[in-house]
Amino acid sequence: MMHIQRQGLIEEIGSALKRSRSVGLIGPRQCGKSTLAREIAALADTSTFFDLEDPASEARLLDPKLALEGLRGLVVIDEIQRRPDLMPLLRVLLDRDPLPAKFLLLGSASPLLIRNASESLAGRIEFIEMRGFTLDEVGAENQRRAWLRGGFPLSYLAANELDSMKWRQSFLQAFIERDLALLGIDLPPVTVRRFLTMLAHYHGQTWNASELGRSLQLAHTTIKRYLDLMCGALLVRALPPWFENVGKRLVKSPKVYIRDSGLLHALLDLERMDQLESHPKLGASWEGFALEQVLASTGDRNACFWATHAGAELDLCLMSGTRRLGIEFKYTSAPATTKSMHAALTDLKLDHLYLVHPGADRFPLSGNITAIGLADARDELVQPRFGIDA
Repeated sequence: MMHIQRQGLIEEIGSALKRSRSVGLIGPRQCGKSTLAREIAALADTSTFFDLEDPASEARLLDPKLALEGLRGLVVIDEIQRRPDLMPLLRVLLDRDPLPAKFLLLGSASPLLIRNASESLAGRIEFIEMRGFTLDEVGAENQRRAWLRGGFPLSYLAANELDSMKWRQSFLQAFIERDLALLGIDLPPVTVRRFLTMLAHYHGQTWNASELGRSLQLAHTTIKRYLDLMCGALLVRALPPWFENVGKRLVKSPKVYIRDSGLLHALLDLERMDQLESHPKLGASWEGFALEQVLASTGDRNACFWATHAGAELDLCLMSGTRRLGIEFKYTSAPATTKSMHAALTDLKLDHLYLVHPGADRFPLSGNITAIGLADARDELVQPRFGIDA
């Protein structure tokens, strides 16, 4: 099978290991964390690898203090969420001076779901989020394939569209029936499947827990808990709204997205590009795909959207210090400005607004609004003049 080099991530993790005592690499299952960690371990002078889904590794860690205390160099522990009891010991090991070993911890959930990780290792760990393949890694010429199949390596690299779809369907089944339970989440599989399918139809829309609750005959508080769990498992993104008081009634509920476009299409039963292009969720699918590609470059710490009850809306706002960027995602061959864009420029006092489209052209639409292809958006958005620091 073809191997796609992820040099940017290797360099990012390498830099983090130089400045931090440990690094937590988090990302959904099957996004390539283990493969990447083995590549990084191979670059170290001395390394030890533990896979907590491997019975041999589990046996080696029956006495974790004895197994870990004498190690030197780089120690990799995969699927760390399976052993939260290791966190107090890791804290002790990471406080040694001099430090004989640094730790790379791989987890298939956010730090909030890896119990005790944030508290036990506070000040001793730097978290890096890993996604599936990005356009920087697969190349702009493969944009449509990445959009349709998503970024999970085994889905993207499948021999054909049918094989890719079958892999994603199997992934969702395993996630629903096994992975959630491993994270300590006890939800009925049938309910989770219905919830995810409804989320796919809400993709790109403002969250309404009461409406989904009525559809599933569940309390809105239960629906909110389900959403938090899906976000914690890195399957769903809840993009927060911008709350600054601009003298207008603002939407204060998040927008929800299935983070991987391939999983979205699997939930909507869209196997081929012609099916996607004739589907009502075409525009929302493009918005979510492009949003994740942009956030993979800029980071999501200061990301939000903006909307008013009068109907004005902006898909993404990136606020960093005094810099304010607006981004609108449109699946169109003829990008043009809208009233919402001009309202956002004025009300949010944006430095610049970009309309990100699927083409390759970059051109001005008005004084502070520029149309730009997704493939070029990363470089534009991280440049010093307008962008967010990479």
